[in-house]
Amino acid sequence: MAEWINDFRVRFINNFITDNRWKYLLNGLGITLEVTFFSALIGIFIGFIVAIIRSTHDKTGKMKIPDAVCKFYVTVIRGTPVVVQLLIIYFVVFSSVNVDKVIAAIIAFGINSGAYVAEIVRSGIMSIDTGQMEAGRSLGLNYFQTMYYIIMPQAFKNVLPALANEFIVLLKETSISGYIALQDLTKGGDIIRGRTYDAFMPLIAVALIYLFMVVLLSKGVEIMERRLRSSDR
Repeated sequence: MAEWINDFRVRFINNFITDNRWKYLLNGLGITLEVTFFSALIGIFIGFIVAIIRSTHDKTGKMKIPDAVCKFYVTVIRGTPVVVQLLIIYFVVFSSVNVDKVIAAIIAFGINSGAYVAEIVRSGIMSIDTGQMEAGRSLGLNYFQTMYYIIMPQAFKNVLPALANEFIVLLKETSISGYIALQDLTKGGDIIRGRTYDAFMPLIAVALIYLFMVVLLSKGVEIMERRLRSSDR
């Protein structure tokens, strides 16, 4: 037992203390959170626009061309792996531009998230009873005013837990950023592994950090769902 503890201590020091290797994880965590946060903002922006266009077409039959474009976007993004999209954004779209890897990752994950957010929000909009739209129109509101003041607030409340879960998925998806040599959390653990030739400790540490963040976010989603249920009573 004493020998095992001593071996664990030596490996721990070698992986995290020597040459301040723990900083690879700390710096990588910062990049992971930065990419996740700004990608989520882009995803929300794109997702809401696409959802409104598609739901407007479903309800009124108008905006056929924008709806076709949005449908094509959602189909392509949801039908191809996010890692391929990341590689295309960085090595194809920005091949002739010296763009920062963080910006490329934010754009790639934001575009990817937007397609999923769009379908979540669209399902929320379509779940609102058509009588709500008719009530808004009877009050003298036009279609977009009714959507803004009546439909969207109810739809957003309905899909908020699903949106929160989408951002948890987004957080974990950013772990593939190393494909473009971005030193995120996962890449930080891999760099330590390459220096120490010890895969166990750095990769387990990365997994535990992700697990902690996901558990924390999941707890936040649970609290939010309870509050939403209590406000419905």
